[in-house]
Amino acid sequence: MLSYSTYAGTFAALGSFAFGFDTGIVTTSIAHASFKKAMGNPNAAMTGAIVSTYIAGEAVGAVIQMICADKWGRKRFMQAMAVLVTIGSILQTAAQGYSMFLAGRVIAGVGIGGLAGTAPVYNAELAPPNRRGFVGGLVGLMIVIGSCSANWLGWACGYAPEGQFQWRWNILHGRDAEALAAFTVIREDLSPDELEFEFSAMKEQIMYEKVSAPKSFAETWRRYKKRVLVSVLAQSMTSATGINVINYYQSTLYTSLGITGHTILLLSAIYGTVGLLANMISIRVVDRVGRVRMLIVGTAGVSIVLIYTALLSHFYTTSTNKVGKGFAILGIYLFTTFYYGCINSTTWLYGSEVLPMAIRSKVMGLASCSHFVINVALTQAGPSAFANIKANFYYVFVGVTTFSCICIILYFPETKNKSLEAIAASFGDEVVAEVAEVETGKEKLGGVVEHIE
Repeated sequence: MLSYSTYAGTFAALGSFAFGFDTGIVTTSIAHASFKKAMGNPNAAMTGAIVSTYIAGEAVGAVIQMICADKWGRKRFMQAMAVLVTIGSILQTAAQGYSMFLAGRVIAGVGIGGLAGTAPVYNAELAPPNRRGFVGGLVGLMIVIGSCSANWLGWACGYAPEGQFQWRWNILHGRDAEALAAFTVIREDLSPDELEFEFSAMKEQIMYEKVSAPKSFAETWRRYKKRVLVSVLAQSMTSATGINVINYYQSTLYTSLGITGHTILLLSAIYGTVGLLANMISIRVVDRVGRVRMLIVGTAGVSIVLIYTALLSHFYTTSTNKVGKGFAILGIYLFTTFYYGCINSTTWLYGSEVLPMAIRSKVMGLASCSHFVINVALTQAGPSAFANIKANFYYVFVGVTTFSCICIILYFPETKNKSLEAIAASFGDEVVAEVAEVETGKEKLGGVVEHIE
């Protein structure tokens, strides 16, 4: 039987479904002759703008999250962002030309940018430690479900004729009764004594962090430098793998390998399905395998696969060797397997859970903003880069992803089965009331520990 946290987390992650769908539907749309005609046959720069303006809107949404999400509360903020996504989606659907479509992309992007950074925070705070990987990973899973659904819809259209369950926030704002009621529903696996202890320990740590909360970004940086850097890097590295460039422009890559017609749309749909299956496996194993190990395997795997894909694309783009071209396409599928199997859900979860309550929403907004800003640069450059330097563009992603892998190995602490409050100890921060790591599904009492970095 699914827990309440799973139901609530799935609903909160619907914004991520919209994120994935809006991304995926453009992937196939820009390959449709009817879309090109409706948009006035856009050139490479205009096509890049369709993608990059959306991501620029996401960056704005992430900044709005930094300013407003703590004041409004997670739920109210997500509701407001959902309204923007709805307005933007209506404009895109009803667009009578390129300008109107672009306006819809920007507005929807703002809403998605706010949702993308808030949903991981909400789900990470919602879930018990031994299920946080799964519930938190739902955000990433819903992204790929949305993208996959859009890919298959795009392929099919090719044949068409021309809760208030936010107890940590409630505690932070003095609403203890509501917080305890919500916590009791979510942690139904605990006995009354365990429930009372965990709630008290959590409240004590949250109130300590509230009293000692930094008053500015300068103070945040001084006190939590490592945690901020880890969170921002976790989000930035997802863009730097080249995932959105390949997602958006895979139709261009298939065309360069001599693939034509509906086969391009079919390959895109299969690509989305492979990512979905990999992500479904990912959220089932992340609580057992651990976040850091999955990120190491993912970044190493992506780097190796991108080198493989670059080499095969270089040798077989102008070749008539169908077998060679097939293995080049296999490289793109291996890329999505490693990315969605190890990185996608893990980074959205990890970037949120490593942050203390007092700064979680603001810094997660900053991390999301970095993710979107890098995406703007890479996706805008994508068409021109593939046209000019071709497969060598992959090596940019290889270099950055390899660097990310090294940083993960050296600086990323493991967080699996730890409460959000206990994670502070992994970064050398003071823990007022620490709950020990989960063992056999139960949490044991920890003492008052001060960790000095």
